Amino acid sequence: MTVTVDDDLWSAIGDPTRRRMLDLLLADGGGTATSLSERLPVTRQAVAKHLAVLDRVGLVQGTPAGRERRYLVDDEQLARAAAQLSTVGATWDARLRRIKRIAEAIQRRKEQ
Repeated sequence: MTVTVDDDLWSAIGDPTRRRMLDLLLADGGGTATSLSERLPVTRQAVAKHLAVLDRVGLVQGTPAGRERRYLVDDEQLARAAAQLSTVGATWDARLRRIKRIAEAIQRRKEQ
């Protein structure tokens, strides 16, 4: 199965604050911008902006909860991200094996 890498998804995940937010949402079963801002070294406004990015790429889904929105991680999109990571990892593993074979061949020629 070929997995297409979604650059927008990985750009969103590439930010350490957003990764930490995903970790917290997964651990807590969801949360709001306010609840996340209490556990992160950023303002509620910054958390809301990060959540908007995660929502735009489909990693979280927000539903109204009083005056705020409660966010949950979208398991399907997270699985898609994991599949992409696995594909990228396998591609790099193959590249590194080729580089190793080339380096070993060069070393053998030098030893002759």
